Amino acid sequence: MLSFFRRIINSKAGVVVTFIVLGVIAIAFAAGDVSNIAGMAGGLTGSEVAKVGSAKVTANDLRTAAQNEVAAYRQEQPTLDMAQFVAAGGFEGVLQREVTGLALEQFGKQQGMVVSRRLVDGQIASIPAFRGPNGQFDPALYQQLLAQRKMTDAQVRTDIERSTFAQQLTIPTIGATQFATQMALPYASLLLEKRQGEVGYIPTRLVPAGPAPSDADIQTFYTRNVQRYTLPERRVVRYAVVNPAAVAAQSVPSDAEIARYYQSNQSRYAATQKRDVTQVIVADQAGANALAAKAKGGTSLADAARAAGLEASVQKGVEKAAYATSNSAAVADAVFGAAPGAVVGPVRGTLGFVVAKVDAITQVPGKTLAQARPEIVTQLTKQKQAAALGEMRNAIEDALSGNATFDEVVADRKLQAQTSPAVTAQGAAPEAPTFQPTPEQRAMITAAFTAEEGDAPQIVPIGQDGGFAVVGVGQIQRSAPRPLAQVRQQVIADLTADRERAAARKLANAVLAKVNKGMPMAQALKETGLAVPPVRPIAASRRDLAAAQNSPAAAPLALLFSMPQNKARTLAAPQNEGWYIIRVTKIEPGNATGNDAAIRAARGDIGRLIGREYVSQFARAVRDTVVVKTDPKAIAKVRSELLNNGSN
Repeated sequence: MLSFFRRIINSKAGVVVTFIVLGVIAIAFAAGDVSNIAGMAGGLTGSEVAKVGSAKVTANDLRTAAQNEVAAYRQEQPTLDMAQFVAAGGFEGVLQREVTGLALEQFGKQQGMVVSRRLVDGQIASIPAFRGPNGQFDPALYQQLLAQRKMTDAQVRTDIERSTFAQQLTIPTIGATQFATQMALPYASLLLEKRQGEVGYIPTRLVPAGPAPSDADIQTFYTRNVQRYTLPERRVVRYAVVNPAAVAAQSVPSDAEIARYYQSNQSRYAATQKRDVTQVIVADQAGANALAAKAKGGTSLADAARAAGLEASVQKGVEKAAYATSNSAAVADAVFGAAPGAVVGPVRGTLGFVVAKVDAITQVPGKTLAQARPEIVTQLTKQKQAAALGEMRNAIEDALSGNATFDEVVADRKLQAQTSPAVTAQGAAPEAPTFQPTPEQRAMITAAFTAEEGDAPQIVPIGQDGGFAVVGVGQIQRSAPRPLAQVRQQVIADLTADRERAAARKLANAVLAKVNKGMPMAQALKETGLAVPPVRPIAASRRDLAAAQNSPAAAPLALLFSMPQNKARTLAAPQNEGWYIIRVTKIEPGNATGNDAAIRAARGDIGRLIGREYVSQFARAVRDTVVVKTDPKAIAKVRSELLNNGSN
């Protein structure tokens, strides 16, 4: 489940990824879960875990940074908790990025670099959560959200400033792609290495599980593996939907509004004339006169223009105002005052002298108020609907800012409160298996799981029509194991499968020992007494190994290239379905000398990664330059505190 961010945490690019703190802030504000970001920039309160030049990373800095990364990753994996994050190496990654980010800031300032207030202003204004109904940055909304989340403007600015220093110092380097040919040669040769081997397989399903488990066996297995039978946290989501239907009564335009709209937009409903016009723009008047003479003499304007090395353009269904905008008022007067088929000009325009021909004239009748009424009603209804929804949302946000409860908001705005069953972060309802959340409900569930107990209700946009929902958290059922009596049959099945896997592994290890002592693999497998599949050959190059990443063949091939010749190892099959025994029988070293294609391919592959390596080395050099000292005991204490606080 954590592979999506394990790759980021463990990659060298991870040095840079979390420097872009602004992205974490933006995600957190959008999710409404930024209560932990406060203090992210950090003061000097609390015990120090690291000293970076003249600056310090406190225990609180490290703790809140880890909590914020978990909150950000939860937008991808809502069930992620701190224990999983730490187990995947996330805590160590946070520490390194906090220290390296601070080191880069210190280094940048030492070199005379600055981050202007205007740049920080622009970064803040780019966060969608701070934009008002008109799509522009709303200072009042910004301050309101800061107050709700117990943050200060200075904290946000410090974080953005630090991330900007990191970007300015690393982004020019991370894009590097050049890698010398001679340096690529050994890598290209390595990719040409070929290996052969053989693979045996012992399926778990063929291995006897032994006698039926006793009650004591079942209880012991259940206790040891209680996490398997633990229900995740479930929450009852309370919500009230506000959509166009909820403001339908306020959205109906009156006769007076319709008439006023008609009067204000008379040009839209008045009779108009549209013309199809062919025109040529000539730089000098003499050339324009000659062109006009030919056109008036019977030659088509397009042919006359081509003969003069010019190109005619055609505008169809153009109105006078639009035509005047693209040419000039004088040209428009002349063209729209001419009869059908007439050649006009030359007339001086904005870009030269215009010669035009009126190809066709279309009279478009106007619309009376009665005729225009349906489209005016539609337009005004949309406008009033959007305004009513906006007013409703603003009123609810004001009430929530004033500590109004979900029930108070629902009663005051006369909304219909609804309640979901107790659901997991993925929307599953263990006690209501038939419950299938709609896309709108999924958005509400996600919002509910980003909130902490006691948090104010949230506003969650739903649909494409400007609707939203007021979402609160009802009952929270903490993660807890199901009683053994409820899951006894599942425990028995799991225990039996576990015994089968253990027996299969024991057999695989016995076969491995015999093969590594020189016994042919086929004979060693035969001595198991099981009807296992026959031994099959395997052959591949290192380039095949690279191409097989994220495929079922990746693990066996990786093992093939990690052993010396004539040695064997075991490998668990996916889903615990059995055990492979893999032996290397032949190794053919590669030699890319003179193989231009292989060297080019290696240069390309390495070129895509070299920028990250440069950044990693640069960041390490910066840390050495500014001098970094860490306190292992203080770091271990923060790690322990995070784990003891559970999923928060």
